[in-house]
Amino acid sequence: VGFIILIPIIYGFCKAAGVNPVKYGLPVAGIMLATHVVVPPHPGIVGGAAVLSADVGWITLIGLATCIPLAFLAQYVGGKLNRRDYAMQPDAEAQFHKFGTDASTPSTSSKLPSVAAVLTLILAPLALIMLGTTGATLLPKGDSLRNLMSFTGAPVFALMVAIGLAFVLLVRPLGWTRTRTNEVMESALPAAATVILVTGAGGVFAKVLTVSGIGTALSQALSGTGLPLILLGFVISLALRAAQGSATVAILTTCGLLAESIQGGGYSAVQIAVLTVAIGFGGLGLSHVNDSGFWIVTRYLGLSVADGLRSWTVLTTVLGLAGFALTCVVWALVA
Repeated sequence: VGFIILIPIIYGFCKAAGVNPVKYGLPVAGIMLATHVVVPPHPGIVGGAAVLSADVGWITLIGLATCIPLAFLAQYVGGKLNRRDYAMQPDAEAQFHKFGTDASTPSTSSKLPSVAAVLTLILAPLALIMLGTTGATLLPKGDSLRNLMSFTGAPVFALMVAIGLAFVLLVRPLGWTRTRTNEVMESALPAAATVILVTGAGGVFAKVLTVSGIGTALSQALSGTGLPLILLGFVISLALRAAQGSATVAILTTCGLLAESIQGGGYSAVQIAVLTVAIGFGGLGLSHVNDSGFWIVTRYLGLSVADGLRSWTVLTTVLGLAGFALTCVVWALVA
């Protein structure tokens, strides 16, 4: 949802700079995924913290501290990957070249939307989703406020709210007619429908792999290797991520498998938080065709499957390994 909301900004920057949207889109998506797996209130890391009885405050501090250098690394690695010339897929190329070319028409007012209006449209659905996740974490099941926050925080509802706000904050100030508004909304449907269709197919593939039991078999095999606990958590999470695609499922499953060892190991609150973050970074790497995020990023950036594996999969894996390395440094300091 966050990447879909930000893609118009990425398109705008890239069009102004005259570069392929992969140049800016790849590092932006990479650091967004990094924060998704280790910074609360995202569901995987919050759920993992609940399973391990880890301190969410410490996880937040450690997760943010490790993601800051990863942002610079994402830009650097993205620059290296972008030395290769990636050909945009025809549908994405048409969408990118059309972007911004029909912003003004004779029926459009010369008044432009304010910065506050644009930021409201970007941040409102994200805030609703964050509140929904926070409510589901902090409030007990059956609580009426939790049910309300979960409903309003559902991604589909949050994006519908953003569309409603767009009518108030954009359509009226721009003076669009009903015909013009319908044209703009209809023009957005084909591109979004393609992404939703392909993403759904990727989710189906991931579900098939999950039901087949490959994830359970992998985790059980790795648990008997005798690796250090922090490395074991990272490796199991990474293997589950590669096997079934979902970072959230990989994190939650790994935390469940290692809960007894971590909670019975006599570790401090900070050490348990570090172990949880290490597991989170395992869910960052090896994003490929069974991950719905892979399809969202590659479809909007116009990457083919092969180019997505060469760029997005490589970037997420590098960031996951780097994040784990930084977590190991923190582990050495608190051990």
